[in-house]
Amino acid sequence: MPKVVFTHPVTDVDHWLSKNSERIELFAPWGSNVINYAGTAGDNMVALTIEVHDMDLMKTSLASPEADAAKKAHGVLEPIAMFVAPE
Repeated sequence: MPKVVFTHPVTDVDHWLSKNSERIELFAPWGSNVINYAGTAGDNMVALTIEVHDMDLMKTSLASPEADAAKKAHGVLEPIAMFVAPE
């Protein structure tokens, strides 16, 4: 199962961290073991890792109106970078 890393800025790190249970629920159909990371530079950069069991469903889900609404509610800003660990 590939591990995917996302990095991006947020409007408020503490607010973003508080939304972890919502992210887990949103990602559950295609991923598990969601881990959040806050940058150490005191800026607004965050990251998360997810073990993805359905890459196609992940891509579809992340392009959905529900994902867009969650990004706004969680304070996610662009750009979002995605990295995939080779299996």
